[in-house]
Amino acid sequence: MYMFYQSLEFDRTYTGITNNIERRFKEHNKKQNRSTKAYTPWVLIHKEEFLSRVEARTREKYLKSGNGREYLKTIMNKRPRGATE
Repeated sequence: MYMFYQSLEFDRTYTGITNNIERRFKEHNKKQNRSTKAYTPWVLIHKEEFLSRVEARTREKYLKSGNGREYLKTIMNKRPRGATE
């Protein structure tokens, strides 16, 4: 599974892969991840499910590219700030 978060208080986003989105989301908001702890709280903006980690990693690489970031901006602009899926 792939996930995309947005910080409620900072202009920050996070894109990552996990096999347990609920656990991973809690870890980020409990400041248990070094790269995201300074930017809590986080809200889930978008998620996608894949059958394999390879597919999820391919999608993650795309979303971290220039075109992928533009795609994610369109998703964020369609939602009110703080809205979740």
